[in-house]
Amino acid sequence: MHISDQEYFRSCIARERHLAQLLGHQHIEECYESAGTLWAGNQALPKWTRDWRACGPLMTENGIGVSYDHGPGPDGVARIGSTTVHFADHPTRDRAVMYGIVKELIFLLEHGKLARPLPGFVDVAT
Repeated sequence: MHISDQEYFRSCIARERHLAQLLGHQHIEECYESAGTLWAGNQALPKWTRDWRACGPLMTENGIGVSYDHGPGPDGVARIGSTTVHFADHPTRDRAVMYGIVKELIFLLEHGKLARPLPGFVDVAT
């Protein structure tokens, strides 16, 4: 799967917005230049699919494990819970894993397997 950089960026923002909504943030400003801003308090939307400083806590605080198949290179895959990401579908292996972590957390939240709010994320809706 090869998509443009802009389409990939938008897919990352869409995942981040979706996760924020699942965490109870319903008023997220649509602005791709700053990659989205939570309205209440003007808090920046975390860059969960694009920055390890945002994504790392999601992984460690929720016990998300990652395993790798097919070794290094663009043909490999990462398995994150029930989510599989193909490195060739992402700009880098790091980006593939971050994207997969967010995708897996969305799955867990949508299926009631992660009912608690994620630590470290300030709920500005209250």
